[in-house]
This record gives sequence, structure tokens and C-alpha cells, in this order.
Amino acid sequence: MLKTEFIAEVSSNHNRDLGRAKLFIKTAADIGCAGVKFQLFKIEELFAPEILEKSHEHRNRSYWELPLEFLPELYEYAHSLNLKFGCTPFYLDAVRELLPYVDFFKIASYELLWKDMLMACARTKIPVVLSTGMADKAEIHSALNCLKNSKAENVTLLHCTSAYPTPIEQANLSAIKSMTESFSNEFSKLNLKFGYSDHTVSPAVLYNAALNHKSTMIEFHLDLDEKGEEFSGGHCWLPDDIKQVIKTIREAESSDGHGRIEPLKDEMPDRDWRADPEDGLRPLKKIRENFDT
Repeated sequence: MLKTEFIAEVSSNHNRDLGRAKLFIKTAADIGCAGVKFQLFKIEELFAPEILEKSHEHRNRSYWELPLEFLPELYEYAHSLNLKFGCTPFYLDAVRELLPYVDFFKIASYELLWKDMLMACARTKIPVVLSTGMADKAEIHSALNCLKNSKAENVTLLHCTSAYPTPIEQANLSAIKSMTESFSNEFSKLNLKFGYSDHTVSPAVLYNAALNHKSTMIEFHLDLDEKGEEFSGGHCWLPDDIKQVIKTIREAESSDGHGRIEPLKDEMPDRDWRADPEDGLRPLKKIRENFDT
């Protein structure tokens, strides 16, 4: 069985501290993740000037920005721990700035309609991960078509509910199957894979997404200590909690086995101790005479 890849989304919980950002990467490796993801934005290129002029809250998010100069060291550190390093570009020049340092681009749900961004990421030939929060089927289809026409080669579509946090009953994980059935054939050139981006912070939801809905990737928001800028939103996992979820999912995945109908290695010693078909007594007659305690 293909293992689910877990991607730790740091968001802005790094607090613009390089040491703390690296600790996120180390923690992601320790809890069993395959990769870690940051975000690259400039507040004046994220929100319209009319919003920034009126909203002190939105202007204050400039303190959430990841310093561009962190990227080389974070990328190298992630690779030293055998983690993929990904990042979400939120302005077009960010694609170029990230290009030397990312193993995948993540396009956020809020940017799904922005075709210039989709095209810019696709044309790099670097794998693209796309979240689908708030989008309807037609919008997702349009985004995939844009990626296809821009010669993207490796796309992972993450079902997502963009509510922070997401109530469990609104996780709607069955949409993973619906997207798989709707898009796999038409967009086969994208080598489409399907997964889930979590905002529920629910172990049950992650078990369901990984084991029942066969998500190839699960992205989750991570904080280290309840001191990250986004932890108060209620959608971030803490390390010990998500580590146990990943461990349990790995155990469940390993229990699938090879599926062949045949005795397994640990059963072999007991095969001769089954009831003999002639008299119904254990063990088989062929080993009774030579039995030695």
C-alpha cells in the first residue's frame, strides 16, 4: 500500500525567527513527515490597497512575512533531514524567487482562481500541489485545465474546507472520491494524485482521509508550542498530537499486507498443528510419532 505523505504547513507560526523556523523542520522530521511547507508573501501584494488602508489587522500581518533570506538555509536544512521543502507563492515574482529552493509549489485555495499564478508555477515543471477550499467543480476543472495547458507534469489536488477551524461534519471527505472520479481520466497527463488539507485538528478525520479515502498526501498546520501567530485560530496541530496520529496511520497501513491468500511467515510453525482431517485431533498425524517436547 502506498503510504500517505504528511506535509507540515508552518504558515506564519515561525514568527520571523530563523531558529524557530528550523525547529519546525526538525520537528516535522521527528514526527514522521515527508515534507514541510512555508508561505512567501508580501502584505502589500496580498491584499488590495483599499483593504490595507482601512484594516489595521491586515496591515499588521506584515509581521507574519517569511524573510526571503531564510529560504536557502531552510531548504538545505530540510534536505539534510530527508524532507521535501515546499512553499506557497502569493505574488508572481515569488515563483521566480522560490524556484532554486523548492521541491514543490503549493497553490492555496484562495489563489485557485488566479490563472497567472497557476501558469507561472506549472511552467517551472516543479510539482504543484493545489488546495480546493471554497471551489466548486467548475472552478477546479478550470484550474486543472490551466495547469494542463501550461504543461504541468505532476499535480496533487488536495480537498480542503477553508474554515478555520473546520467542524468535523463539514470535512466532506467523500469529495476526494468525487474529484478522483471526475478528473483522473481527463487530466491523466497531469499524473494527478489526490489528498486532503486539514483544518479540523481531528484524529478521526485524518484516519478517515488516509485509510478510507486513500489520500496520497495530507497537509496539516503545525505549531510548536501554542506561541505561533496562527495557533489561536484553532486549526493548528501540536507535535505530540499529530505524531501519534501519523504513528497510528503508519501502523494501519502496514496491516494491509500483500493481499495474497496464503499462509504468512509467522503462521508456518502452526500449520502442522491443525486438526488432522481423519480423526479431528491435533497435530497432523505425520508429525505425531516424532513429536518431542
